[in-house]
Amino acid sequence: MSDLFSIAHKTALVTGGSRGIGKMIATGFVDAGAKVYISSRKKDVCDEVAAELSERGTCIAIPADLSSEEECRRLANDISERESSLDILVNNAGATWGAPLAEHDEKSFERVMALNVKAVFHLTKYLTPLLQAAGNLEEPARVINIGSIDGLQVPTMETYSYSASKAAVHQLTRHLAKRLAPTVTVNAIAPGPFESKMMASTLAAFGDEIAASAPLRRIGRPSDMAGTAIFLSSRAGSYLTGAIIPVDGGISTLH
Repeated sequence: MSDLFSIAHKTALVTGGSRGIGKMIATGFVDAGAKVYISSRKKDVCDEVAAELSERGTCIAIPADLSSEEECRRLANDISERESSLDILVNNAGATWGAPLAEHDEKSFERVMALNVKAVFHLTKYLTPLLQAAGNLEEPARVINIGSIDGLQVPTMETYSYSASKAAVHQLTRHLAKRLAPTVTVNAIAPGPFESKMMASTLAAFGDEIAASAPLRRIGRPSDMAGTAIFLSSRAGSYLTGAIIPVDGGISTLH
């Protein structure tokens, strides 16, 4: 029982791992004894965070702009040159956009869909051989996609491409879970409000109101996100696949 939630000595890749939810998960994985690769678009930030986390364990930066299929392929190739298998893939890299309906143009819509949906698909596709090399019936490899409660309910803000992309991530999670079983599990975390750059302006304007309206009366903490990801990655989570787990203080129960 003592190792039920252990991920020690596992190897993980966390995309968008240099800030926000990705950094919360990467930090939790490093503290739990995993070897963690992080990727983000900005090399200097990615390197800085990897150096910071390396003081706590093992963290390696491989910068990549995952909005293109070619970069997804390159990142997968870089990992395969360093590792013969991959235990955990966290597809967290993402973007948001908000604008009135009439101003939501093709360029902004495509940018969000490319990173939030297509990158999840392409990177998982290219890393499937490494995931399958790590997984077996007793201890599958894990894919964790980061969705959103905005993909479960209609958001109040006009973030049409973002909410549509996260609903797509949830369905893609189910589809991949069926395809990659039984040696790879695929689940999604649907976060509610957490302190992150993406949520900064919303929380600055409405943070107290959001916290007060949540059944658990607070904003998410880094440990809430890290704990859920560690659970899904550990032996405790080995019988879950195709699940969409809201980590939102109960907000999604209100609609």
